[in-house]
Amino acid sequence: MVTPSQEKLTLAKIYKSVSPLTRFITLGLTVALAYSGGLDTSVCIKWLQEKYRADVVTVTLDLGQKDNLREIGKRAYLLGARNHYAVDARHEFVTGYVYPAIKANGLYEGKYPLSTALGRPLIAEKLVEVARKEGADAVAHGCTGKGNDQVRIDVTVRSLDPSLKVIAPVREWNMTRDEEMTYAQNQGIPIKPSKSIYSVDQNLWGRSIESGPLEHPDQEPLPDAFEWVTLPEEAPDTPGYLDLEFLEGVPTKVNGQELNPVELIQFVNQLGGSHGVGIIDHMEDRLVGIKSREVYECPAALTIIEAHKDLEKLVLTRNELEFKSSVEREWAWLVYSGLWMEPLRAALDSFIETTQKRVTGKVRLKLYKGNVRVVGRSSKNALYKLELSTYNKGSTFDQRNAVGFIELWGLQARVAAKVAAKVAGMSEGRTAGYQRETPEEIQ
Repeated sequence: MVTPSQEKLTLAKIYKSVSPLTRFITLGLTVALAYSGGLDTSVCIKWLQEKYRADVVTVTLDLGQKDNLREIGKRAYLLGARNHYAVDARHEFVTGYVYPAIKANGLYEGKYPLSTALGRPLIAEKLVEVARKEGADAVAHGCTGKGNDQVRIDVTVRSLDPSLKVIAPVREWNMTRDEEMTYAQNQGIPIKPSKSIYSVDQNLWGRSIESGPLEHPDQEPLPDAFEWVTLPEEAPDTPGYLDLEFLEGVPTKVNGQELNPVELIQFVNQLGGSHGVGIIDHMEDRLVGIKSREVYECPAALTIIEAHKDLEKLVLTRNELEFKSSVEREWAWLVYSGLWMEPLRAALDSFIETTQKRVTGKVRLKLYKGNVRVVGRSSKNALYKLELSTYNKGSTFDQRNAVGFIELWGLQARVAAKVAAKVAGMSEGRTAGYQRETPEEIQ
Protein backbone atom coordinates (compact mmCIF):
# COMPACT_ATOMS: atom_id res chain seq x y z
CA MET A 1 0.00 0.00 0.00
CA VAL A 2 1.35 3.46 -0.93
CA THR A 3 1.29 5.90 1.96
CA PRO A 4 0.44 9.60 1.39
CA SER A 5 4.04 10.60 2.10
CA GLN A 6 5.37 8.08 -0.44
CA GLU A 7 2.87 9.33 -2.99
CA LYS A 8 3.97 12.91 -2.33
CA LEU A 9 7.65 11.98 -2.76
CA THR A 10 6.90 10.18 -6.04
CA LEU A 11 4.92 13.16 -7.36
CA ALA A 12 7.73 15.51 -6.34
CA LYS A 13 10.21 13.50 -8.41
CA ILE A 14 7.84 13.60 -11.41
CA TYR A 15 7.28 17.34 -11.01
CA LYS A 16 11.04 17.96 -11.12
CA SER A 17 11.08 16.66 -14.67
CA VAL A 18 8.52 19.28 -15.69
CA SER A 19 9.52 22.79 -16.77
CA PRO A 20 9.98 24.80 -13.54
CA LEU A 21 7.82 27.68 -14.79
CA THR A 22 4.99 25.32 -15.84
CA ARG A 23 5.23 23.42 -12.58
CA PHE A 24 4.95 26.57 -10.46
CA ILE A 25 1.93 27.81 -12.38
CA THR A 26 -0.07 24.59 -12.44
CA LEU A 27 1.06 22.53 -9.47
CA GLY A 28 1.71 22.96 -5.80
CA LEU A 29 5.24 22.33 -4.64
CA THR A 30 7.17 21.76 -1.45
CA VAL A 31 9.60 24.43 -0.32
CA ALA A 32 12.15 24.21 2.51
CA LEU A 33 12.37 27.71 4.01
CA ALA A 34 15.19 29.00 6.21
CA TYR A 35 13.03 30.40 9.00
CA SER A 36 14.15 32.85 11.70
CA GLY A 37 10.73 33.58 13.18
CA GLY A 38 10.99 37.26 12.27
CA LEU A 39 8.70 39.37 10.12
CA ASP A 40 10.44 38.73 6.78
CA THR A 41 10.47 34.95 6.93
CA SER A 42 7.01 34.82 8.53
CA VAL A 43 5.65 36.78 5.58
CA CYS A 44 7.60 34.39 3.32
CA ILE A 45 5.51 31.45 4.54
CA LYS A 46 2.22 33.07 3.52
CA TRP A 47 3.68 34.50 0.31
CA LEU A 48 4.97 31.08 -0.81
CA GLN A 49 1.61 29.52 0.00
CA GLU A 50 -0.24 32.22 -1.91
CA LYS A 51 1.99 32.60 -4.98
CA TYR A 52 3.17 29.01 -5.45
CA ARG A 53 0.43 27.11 -3.57
CA ALA A 54 3.39 25.62 -1.75
CA ASP A 55 3.65 23.29 1.18
CA VAL A 56 6.22 25.06 3.31
CA VAL A 57 8.67 23.21 5.51
CA THR A 58 10.56 25.53 7.86
CA VAL A 59 14.13 25.06 9.05
CA THR A 60 15.73 26.94 11.95
CA LEU A 61 19.39 26.52 12.92
CA ASP A 62 20.78 27.24 16.35
CA LEU A 63 24.17 28.82 15.70
CA GLY A 64 24.32 30.39 19.15
CA GLN A 65 22.01 33.33 18.43
CA LYS A 66 20.10 32.77 21.70
CA ASP A 67 16.65 32.67 20.08
CA ASN A 68 13.79 30.71 21.64
CA LEU A 69 13.66 27.82 19.18
CA ARG A 70 10.50 26.37 20.72
CA GLU A 71 8.61 29.63 20.18
CA ILE A 72 9.92 29.87 16.63
CA GLY A 73 8.62 26.36 15.91
CA LYS A 74 5.20 27.20 17.35
CA ARG A 75 5.05 30.33 15.20
CA ALA A 76 5.94 28.35 12.06
CA TYR A 77 3.12 25.86 12.61
CA LEU A 78 0.71 28.69 13.46
CA LEU A 79 1.42 30.22 10.05
CA GLY A 80 0.75 26.95 8.25
CA ALA A 81 4.12 25.21 7.94
CA ARG A 82 3.69 21.54 7.06
CA ASN A 83 6.73 20.54 9.10
CA HIS A 84 9.31 22.38 11.15
CA TYR A 85 12.93 21.39 11.81
CA ALA A 86 15.02 22.84 14.63
CA VAL A 87 18.71 22.00 14.23
CA ASP A 88 21.30 22.52 16.97
CA ALA A 89 24.28 23.20 14.73
CA ARG A 90 26.48 25.06 17.21
CA HIS A 91 29.17 22.40 17.53
CA GLU A 92 29.27 21.80 13.78
CA PHE A 93 29.42 25.55 13.18
CA VAL A 94 32.47 25.94 15.41
CA THR A 95 34.42 22.87 14.30
CA GLY A 96 33.56 23.03 10.60
CA TYR A 97 33.54 26.78 9.98
CA VAL A 98 34.92 28.83 12.88
CA TYR A 99 38.01 26.66 13.37
CA PRO A 100 39.10 27.08 9.73
CA ALA A 101 38.52 30.82 10.12
CA ILE A 102 40.78 30.94 13.19
CA LYS A 103 43.51 29.02 11.39
CA ALA A 104 43.18 31.41 8.44
CA ASN A 105 43.08 34.49 10.71
CA GLY A 106 39.92 35.25 8.76
CA LEU A 107 39.32 39.00 8.68
CA TYR A 108 37.64 40.50 5.62
CA GLU A 109 39.32 43.79 4.71
CA GLY A 110 41.43 43.34 7.82
CA LYS A 111 38.46 44.04 10.10
CA TYR A 112 35.42 41.76 9.85
CA PRO A 113 35.78 38.23 11.34
CA LEU A 114 33.23 36.82 8.85
CA SER A 115 30.73 35.82 11.56
CA THR A 116 27.56 35.98 9.45
CA ALA A 117 29.40 34.88 6.30
CA LEU A 118 30.55 31.66 7.98
CA GLY A 119 27.04 30.73 9.09
CA ARG A 120 25.34 31.02 5.70
CA PRO A 121 26.88 27.98 3.95
CA LEU A 122 25.95 25.82 6.93
CA ILE A 123 22.37 27.09 6.78
CA ALA A 124 22.34 26.31 3.05
CA GLU A 125 23.68 22.80 3.70
CA LYS A 126 20.95 22.03 6.25
CA LEU A 127 18.30 23.45 3.91
CA VAL A 128 19.41 21.02 1.23
CA GLU A 129 19.39 18.11 3.70
CA VAL A 130 15.83 18.90 4.78
CA ALA A 131 14.72 19.49 1.19
CA ARG A 132 15.93 16.02 0.23
CA LYS A 133 14.33 14.48 3.30
CA GLU A 134 10.98 16.13 2.49
CA GLY A 135 11.13 15.58 -1.27
CA ALA A 136 11.08 19.35 -1.79
CA ASP A 137 11.26 21.05 -5.15
CA ALA A 138 12.88 24.24 -3.88
CA VAL A 139 14.46 26.00 -0.97
CA ALA A 140 13.75 29.57 0.08
CA HIS A 141 15.32 32.23 2.27
CA GLY A 142 14.55 35.72 3.48
CA CYS A 143 17.61 37.53 2.12
CA THR A 144 17.21 40.85 0.33
CA GLY A 145 18.59 41.70 -3.10
CA LYS A 146 20.99 44.25 -1.61
CA GLY A 147 23.13 42.11 0.63
CA ASN A 148 25.76 39.39 0.50
CA ASP A 149 23.72 36.63 2.14
CA GLN A 150 21.59 35.94 -0.94
CA VAL A 151 24.77 35.06 -2.84
CA ARG A 152 26.15 32.89 -0.05
CA ILE A 153 23.00 30.78 0.25
CA ASP A 154 22.11 30.64 -3.45
CA VAL A 155 25.60 29.58 -4.57
CA THR A 156 25.97 26.96 -1.84
CA VAL A 157 22.55 25.42 -2.43
CA ARG A 158 23.04 25.25 -6.20
CA SER A 159 26.49 23.73 -5.70
CA LEU A 160 25.16 21.04 -3.37
CA ASP A 161 22.03 20.24 -5.39
CA PRO A 162 21.60 21.89 -8.82
CA SER A 163 18.12 20.35 -9.16
CA LEU A 164 16.73 22.55 -6.39
CA LYS A 165 15.26 25.91 -7.29
CA VAL A 166 16.15 28.78 -4.96
CA ILE A 167 13.34 31.22 -4.17
CA ALA A 168 14.04 34.53 -2.46
CA PRO A 169 10.63 36.08 -1.73
CA VAL A 170 12.00 39.34 -0.29
CA ARG A 171 14.06 39.80 -3.43
CA GLU A 172 11.06 39.02 -5.65
CA TRP A 173 8.26 40.94 -3.97
CA ASN A 174 10.33 44.16 -3.68
CA MET A 175 8.03 45.49 -0.95
CA THR A 176 8.92 48.36 1.35
CA ARG A 177 8.84 47.72 5.10
CA ASP A 178 5.48 49.46 5.39
CA GLU A 179 4.03 47.41 2.51
CA GLU A 180 5.33 44.25 4.16
CA MET A 181 3.64 45.19 7.45
CA THR A 182 0.37 45.80 5.61
CA TYR A 183 0.63 42.44 3.84
CA ALA A 184 1.28 40.73 7.17
CA GLN A 185 -1.79 42.33 8.73
CA ASN A 186 -3.97 41.37 5.76
CA GLN A 187 -2.74 37.77 5.98
CA GLY A 188 -3.39 37.58 9.71
CA ILE A 189 0.29 37.20 10.57
CA PRO A 190 0.88 38.16 14.22
CA ILE A 191 3.30 41.08 14.35
CA LYS A 192 5.38 41.51 17.46
CA PRO A 193 6.30 45.11 18.31
CA SER A 194 9.93 45.65 17.38
CA LYS A 195 12.20 45.95 20.39
CA SER A 196 14.95 47.63 18.40
CA ILE A 197 15.47 50.16 15.63
CA TYR A 198 18.34 48.01 14.38
CA SER A 199 18.53 44.98 12.12
CA VAL A 200 20.56 42.35 13.95
CA ASP A 201 22.07 39.01 12.94
CA GLN A 202 24.10 37.03 15.42
CA ASN A 203 25.76 33.71 16.09
CA LEU A 204 28.52 32.46 18.36
CA TRP A 205 31.23 34.19 16.34
CA GLY A 206 29.71 37.66 16.26
CA ARG A 207 26.80 40.07 16.23
CA SER A 208 26.04 42.27 13.22
CA ILE A 209 24.10 45.52 13.74
CA GLU A 210 22.64 47.52 10.84
CA SER A 211 20.00 50.12 9.95
CA GLY A 212 18.60 53.04 11.93
CA PRO A 213 21.12 55.75 12.76
CA LEU A 214 23.99 53.43 11.75
CA GLU A 215 23.15 54.21 8.11
CA HIS A 216 24.83 57.58 8.66
CA PRO A 217 28.56 56.76 8.74
CA ASP A 218 29.49 60.16 10.18
CA GLN A 219 27.56 59.47 13.40
CA GLU A 220 28.94 57.51 16.35
CA PRO A 221 26.86 54.43 17.20
CA LEU A 222 24.53 55.00 20.13
CA PRO A 223 25.05 52.86 23.26
CA ASP A 224 21.76 51.02 22.64
CA ALA A 225 23.27 49.38 19.54
CA PHE A 226 25.46 47.14 21.70
CA GLU A 227 24.48 44.09 23.74
CA TRP A 228 27.59 41.93 24.00
CA VAL A 229 30.22 44.58 24.68
CA THR A 230 30.42 46.97 27.60
CA LEU A 231 31.34 50.44 26.37
CA PRO A 232 35.09 50.90 27.01
CA GLU A 233 34.53 53.98 29.18
CA GLU A 234 32.25 51.89 31.41
CA ALA A 235 34.50 48.80 31.49
CA PRO A 236 36.32 47.82 34.72
CA ASP A 237 39.29 49.95 35.81
CA THR A 238 41.19 46.75 36.57
CA PRO A 239 42.50 44.82 33.55
CA GLY A 240 41.51 41.23 32.91
CA TYR A 241 43.93 38.50 31.87
CA LEU A 242 43.22 35.52 29.66
CA ASP A 243 45.42 32.49 28.98
CA LEU A 244 44.52 30.74 25.73
CA GLU A 245 46.06 27.39 24.82
CA PHE A 246 46.12 26.18 21.22
CA LEU A 247 46.59 22.70 19.80
CA GLU A 248 47.53 22.72 16.11
CA GLY A 249 45.87 26.08 15.58
CA VAL A 250 42.70 25.38 17.56
CA PRO A 251 41.94 26.95 20.97
CA THR A 252 41.34 24.20 23.50
CA LYS A 253 41.89 25.64 26.99
CA VAL A 254 41.05 28.87 28.78
CA ASN A 255 43.01 29.75 31.93
CA GLY A 256 44.16 26.15 32.15
CA GLN A 257 40.66 24.67 31.89
CA GLU A 258 39.71 22.56 28.89
CA LEU A 259 36.33 23.54 27.47
CA ASN A 260 34.28 22.19 24.60
CA PRO A 261 34.31 24.31 21.42
CA VAL A 262 31.00 26.08 22.08
CA GLU A 263 31.71 26.78 25.76
CA LEU A 264 35.16 28.17 25.00
CA ILE A 265 33.84 30.74 22.55
CA GLN A 266 30.99 31.68 24.88
CA PHE A 267 33.46 32.21 27.74
CA VAL A 268 35.78 34.43 25.70
CA ASN A 269 32.80 36.39 24.35
CA GLN A 270 31.63 37.11 27.88
CA LEU A 271 35.05 37.97 29.30
CA GLY A 272 36.19 40.06 26.36
CA GLY A 273 32.89 41.87 26.08
CA SER A 274 32.89 42.73 29.79
CA HIS A 275 36.20 44.57 29.25
CA GLY A 276 34.94 46.51 26.23
CA VAL A 277 36.71 44.34 23.67
CA GLY A 278 35.10 43.48 20.36
CA ILE A 279 33.45 46.54 18.79
CA ILE A 280 34.13 46.94 15.06
CA ASP A 281 32.96 49.99 13.10
CA HIS A 282 34.16 50.20 9.51
CA MET A 283 33.24 50.92 5.91
CA GLU A 284 32.77 47.63 4.10
CA ASP A 285 32.70 46.81 0.41
CA ARG A 286 29.75 44.53 -0.17
CA LEU A 287 29.88 41.93 -2.88
CA VAL A 288 27.04 43.59 -4.81
CA GLY A 289 29.03 46.83 -5.17
CA ILE A 290 27.52 48.85 -2.32
CA LYS A 291 29.72 50.52 0.28
CA SER A 292 28.15 49.95 3.65
CA ARG A 293 28.83 51.14 7.17
CA GLU A 294 29.00 47.95 9.24
CA VAL A 295 29.05 47.65 13.01
CA TYR A 296 29.85 44.37 14.74
CA GLU A 297 30.38 42.96 18.22
CA CYS A 298 32.93 40.14 18.06
CA PRO A 299 34.77 39.82 21.41
CA ALA A 300 35.78 36.16 21.07
CA ALA A 301 36.66 36.40 17.38
CA LEU A 302 38.98 39.40 17.76
CA THR A 303 40.58 38.04 20.94
CA ILE A 304 41.18 34.51 19.65
CA ILE A 305 42.47 35.64 16.26
CA GLU A 306 44.84 38.13 17.89
CA ALA A 307 46.23 35.35 20.09
CA HIS A 308 46.47 32.92 17.18
CA LYS A 309 48.33 35.38 14.96
CA ASP A 310 50.84 36.05 17.72
CA LEU A 311 51.45 32.36 18.35
CA GLU A 312 52.05 31.84 14.63
CA LYS A 313 54.73 34.54 14.72
CA LEU A 314 56.48 32.53 17.42
CA VAL A 315 56.53 29.20 15.58
CA LEU A 316 56.41 29.91 11.81
CA THR A 317 59.23 31.18 9.63
CA ARG A 318 59.24 34.62 8.05
CA ASN A 319 58.60 33.11 4.62
CA GLU A 320 55.68 31.05 5.89
CA LEU A 321 54.13 34.09 7.55
CA GLU A 322 54.58 36.29 4.49
CA PHE A 323 53.03 33.81 2.10
CA LYS A 324 50.26 32.87 4.53
CA SER A 325 49.20 36.52 4.82
CA SER A 326 48.37 36.58 1.11
CA VAL A 327 46.55 33.24 1.43
CA GLU A 328 44.54 34.66 4.34
CA ARG A 329 43.36 37.64 2.29
CA GLU A 330 42.18 35.36 -0.53
CA TRP A 331 40.55 32.94 1.92
CA ALA A 332 38.61 35.76 3.61
CA TRP A 333 37.47 37.11 0.25
CA LEU A 334 36.20 33.70 -0.92
CA VAL A 335 34.23 33.17 2.29
CA TYR A 336 32.87 36.71 2.34
CA SER A 337 31.79 36.55 -1.30
CA GLY A 338 29.82 33.34 -0.90
CA LEU A 339 32.29 30.94 -2.48
CA TRP A 340 32.61 28.44 0.37
CA MET A 341 32.17 25.67 -2.20
CA GLU A 342 34.91 27.05 -4.48
CA PRO A 343 37.70 24.44 -4.90
CA LEU A 344 40.30 27.14 -4.31
CA ARG A 345 39.00 27.63 -0.77
CA ALA A 346 39.55 23.92 -0.07
CA ALA A 347 43.03 24.13 -1.62
CA LEU A 348 43.93 27.12 0.55
CA ASP A 349 42.66 25.23 3.59
CA SER A 350 45.07 22.41 2.75
CA PHE A 351 48.02 24.79 2.78
CA ILE A 352 46.82 26.49 5.96
CA GLU A 353 46.31 23.13 7.67
CA THR A 354 49.94 22.21 6.96
CA THR A 355 51.18 25.38 8.67
CA GLN A 356 49.05 24.70 11.76
CA LYS A 357 50.79 21.48 12.74
CA ARG A 358 53.30 23.54 14.74
CA VAL A 359 50.86 26.15 16.07
CA THR A 360 50.63 24.68 19.55
CA GLY A 361 51.27 26.71 22.67
CA LYS A 362 49.95 29.26 25.14
CA VAL A 363 49.20 32.96 24.72
CA ARG A 364 48.49 35.42 27.52
CA LEU A 365 46.30 38.43 26.75
CA LYS A 366 45.55 41.58 28.69
CA LEU A 367 42.05 43.00 28.30
CA TYR A 368 41.54 46.61 29.31
CA LYS A 369 38.90 49.15 28.33
CA GLY A 370 38.38 48.03 24.75
CA ASN A 371 41.94 46.93 24.05
CA VAL A 372 43.27 43.41 23.79
CA ARG A 373 47.04 42.99 23.87
CA VAL A 374 49.27 39.94 23.90
CA VAL A 375 51.60 40.11 26.89
CA GLY A 376 53.14 36.64 26.76
CA ARG A 377 53.50 33.55 24.59
CA SER A 378 55.21 30.17 24.76
CA SER A 379 55.46 27.02 22.66
CA LYS A 380 57.48 23.84 22.51
CA ASN A 381 57.81 24.62 18.78
CA ALA A 382 59.09 28.17 19.24
CA LEU A 383 61.67 29.41 16.76
CA TYR A 384 62.71 32.02 19.32
CA LYS A 385 65.83 30.83 21.14
CA LEU A 386 67.05 32.81 24.14
CA GLU A 387 70.67 31.78 23.61
CA LEU A 388 70.58 33.33 20.13
CA SER A 389 68.63 36.48 20.99
CA THR A 390 70.11 37.52 24.31
CA TYR A 391 72.68 40.33 24.63
CA ASN A 392 73.76 38.96 27.98
CA LYS A 393 76.39 36.40 28.88
CA GLY A 394 75.68 32.99 27.43
CA SER A 395 74.86 34.15 23.90
CA THR A 396 75.78 31.57 21.26
CA PHE A 397 75.47 34.03 18.39
CA ASP A 398 78.90 34.90 16.93
CA GLN A 399 78.55 38.58 15.97
CA ARG A 400 81.65 38.39 13.74
CA ASN A 401 79.57 36.42 11.24
CA ALA A 402 77.54 39.56 10.57
CA VAL A 403 80.37 41.11 8.54
CA GLY A 404 80.25 38.52 5.77
CA PHE A 405 76.46 38.44 5.88
CA ILE A 406 76.20 42.21 5.37
CA GLU A 407 78.74 42.06 2.54
CA LEU A 408 76.64 39.55 0.61
CA TRP A 409 73.23 40.90 1.68
CA GLY A 410 73.93 44.37 0.34
CA LEU A 411 75.91 43.30 -2.73
CA GLN A 412 73.26 44.00 -5.34
CA ALA A 413 72.18 47.22 -3.66
CA ARG A 414 75.78 48.52 -3.77
CA VAL A 415 76.27 47.51 -7.40
CA ALA A 416 72.95 49.12 -8.35
CA ALA A 417 73.86 52.34 -6.57
CA LYS A 418 77.19 52.45 -8.43
CA VAL A 419 75.46 51.94 -11.80
CA ALA A 420 72.82 54.57 -10.98
CA ALA A 421 75.50 57.10 -10.11
CA LYS A 422 77.25 56.44 -13.42
CA VAL A 423 74.00 56.83 -15.36
CA ALA A 424 73.31 60.11 -13.60
CA GLY A 425 76.72 61.40 -14.66
CA MET A 426 78.13 61.56 -11.18
CA SER A 427 81.75 60.66 -10.72
CA GLU A 428 82.79 58.18 -8.06
CA GLY A 429 83.48 59.71 -4.69
CA ARG A 430 81.72 63.02 -5.44
CA THR A 431 79.00 64.05 -2.99
CA ALA A 432 76.59 66.66 -4.28
CA GLY A 433 75.30 69.42 -1.98
CA TYR A 434 78.10 69.28 0.61
CA GLN A 435 80.88 71.84 1.18
CA ARG A 436 83.73 71.34 3.58
CA GLU A 437 84.21 74.13 6.12
CA THR A 438 87.32 74.71 8.23
CA PRO A 439 87.09 75.82 11.88
CA GLU A 440 88.42 79.23 10.82
CA GLU A 441 85.67 79.70 8.23
CA ILE A 442 83.01 78.85 10.76
CA GLN A 443 84.48 81.42 13.16
